[in-house]
Amino acid sequence: MSLDIYWFLPTSGDSRYLGRSKFGRFTDGDYLSQVAVAADTLGYDGILIPTGAGCEDPWVTAAALASQTKYLNLLVAFRPSLLLPAVAARMAASVDRASGGRLQINIVPGGDAAELAADGVFLEHDERFAQADEFLDIWKGLLAGETVNHDGKHLKIKNGKLVLPALQKPHPPIFFGGSSPASHALAAKHVDLYLTWGEPPAAVAEKIADVKARAAELGRTVRFGVRLHIIVRETEKEAWAAADDLISRLDEVTIARAQANQAKMDSVGQQRMAALHKGSRDKLEIAPNLWAGVGLVRGGAGTALVGDPETVAARIKEYADLGIETFVLSGYPHLEEAYRVAEYLFPLLPGQRREFTDEVNFTGGPFDAAIRNAAQS
Repeated sequence: MSLDIYWFLPTSGDSRYLGRSKFGRFTDGDYLSQVAVAADTLGYDGILIPTGAGCEDPWVTAAALASQTKYLNLLVAFRPSLLLPAVAARMAASVDRASGGRLQINIVPGGDAAELAADGVFLEHDERFAQADEFLDIWKGLLAGETVNHDGKHLKIKNGKLVLPALQKPHPPIFFGGSSPASHALAAKHVDLYLTWGEPPAAVAEKIADVKARAAELGRTVRFGVRLHIIVRETEKEAWAAADDLISRLDEVTIARAQANQAKMDSVGQQRMAALHKGSRDKLEIAPNLWAGVGLVRGGAGTALVGDPETVAARIKEYADLGIETFVLSGYPHLEEAYRVAEYLFPLLPGQRREFTDEVNFTGGPFDAAIRNAAQS
């Protein structure tokens, strides 16, 4: 089975270390373009553009990258509570046309209630998913070319119509992740790909089974993906040393502050991430080669696969054997790690555009034939 490998666009900043250090990077448009173009050139299948108060606007970023990339799917994360569905449909259609049909969307109803309140959203946890349900009913109908009328608890629209359509039919693919019963119900009804954070394989299998069963009851099928960080080096020893180095600038005060902020969130997924490490540096390897150190201070996806290329590829295959077909990966700093992951892992993973081999790959240059002849002589 061919796997889809996505990279992550660090629109809230980048660094060699988690926490405070002298090596933070201001991720302006030039830097984000470098990361995206690298991912595009290296053969990644897509790039996740995150959302949040501390991120660059994902729609504007995607529109800017549409003309700078050729192949990458642009996976735009956004909160349905912050946009009217008709406006979001027009935005999606515009970016889809500008990118030649490469837009995908990642619906994010949950997260930090305090951050949402600062944006003017005061819905409780399950209400946010109910609002997202109505949002997707309207959004999907508009992109399918329907005239939409809806009079719901959270949203209303009268004779809604999308004048300029998207290229993809019936709509750009919908990604979504969540761990609560309300989120699984939303996934079963609406989404094309359910994206879990990187929990141990047994826990991921349980979530897949629940979403799959709920979708089957509605006569639907759902594809599955996982969001993970990656720390891959030539040897196991080097990889674990790099993991230790990533959190070497963290002090206990910074960890405690981050954990306290995360504890205020009503996200079930965030609660599950926090339970993996319990805010402690002890026993961060929570499953073979699955390391929870990132989650000590980073909200959201907080686990990384750590090891040499063969070991990490084997762990990826374990997730693939559960039914995972899309891997959304990241690493610090994202520009250099995009190359490292491609060079170390792509020769070991099935994919359409990933043509790295274990040998030097002389392709595309004007002196290709001469180089090959010299190498063979």
